[in-house]
Amino acid sequence: MAAYTTIDDSEAYFQAKIYTGNGSTQSLTFDGDTDMSPNLVWIKSRSRTDKHTAWDTVRGTGRCLFPSEDNADEDQSTGVTAFGSDGFSLGAMNDVNYSSATFAAWCWKETADAGFDIVSYTGNGSARTISHSLSAVPNFMMVKNVGASSDWRVYTEIGGNGKWMQLNDNSALQTASTIWNDTSPTSSVFSVGTSAGVNTDGVTYIAYLFAEKQGFSKFGYYTGNGNANGPVIYTGFRPAWVMSKITGGSDNWQICDNKRDPDNAVFSQLNADSTDAQNDGDAKIDFLSNGFKVRKAGGSWNGSGSTFFYAAFAEAPVVNSNGVPGTAR
Repeated sequence: MAAYTTIDDSEAYFQAKIYTGNGSTQSLTFDGDTDMSPNLVWIKSRSRTDKHTAWDTVRGTGRCLFPSEDNADEDQSTGVTAFGSDGFSLGAMNDVNYSSATFAAWCWKETADAGFDIVSYTGNGSARTISHSLSAVPNFMMVKNVGASSDWRVYTEIGGNGKWMQLNDNSALQTASTIWNDTSPTSSVFSVGTSAGVNTDGVTYIAYLFAEKQGFSKFGYYTGNGNANGPVIYTGFRPAWVMSKITGGSDNWQICDNKRDPDNAVFSQLNADSTDAQNDGDAKIDFLSNGFKVRKAGGSWNGSGSTFFYAAFAEAPVVNSNGVPGTAR
């Protein structure tokens, strides 16, 4: 009988980190029992209205993208200054290290084993395919023109190859054949059309690609019921991180994690498309041993009859490769 998951130790591939800025320099070590050298670090101030920032090993230290903005990437030598063997180092940039401000960082390791690939490519203005190294079909992709002001383009498998969402904006799912060229990705390539957002001639792009891995990552949709006893979404693991977005309305991309809220209910929400400080107003979700339960009545998490996209990464699988069940928290 095949093992339920090949990833028993999710901390080897994803970890969240909360910390307090010092306005100078500091090196941060992950809290998990397993060391992880990150390839993507996404940071947001919890206490200030600063921009989201994203740093990766493909573009290198000192190059900053802003998930909440349409800006080109910038030379920011005082941001993430090093990707360590079990964490990362910071300079004095306000968006990542303002003195006494609180921050959340979400960090991924790039490896096909965990279904994550970072791809840099140069546009040519004509519909084409781009190679990737997942050896699996991507379920979720975020693409950004790094050379000019341009919105982030987001692909979801269930949304399909003729639709896209915008990470830096709260707009609904949109239709356009010029983004993904009406062509679904494969286990070796993804397609881009002629849109400037994904394929301007001579311009550099970065793409973050994720393929679903049983027991570690899940990308899908759920339907809201409008009340505090909301739907239960099965992921096959106890989540460490969940991002949700209503597909048919103009509510935010919402992010919760297991470090800002180590116990249920999960109250702390940051919005990927906004510079807003953390919202701690009311219960949003519970993290379960095998998924998450929506606790918020109506609105941006649970509007009755509304469809919501979600992306989730694991703290622990519901059953490990030795058949040992996970536990609720």
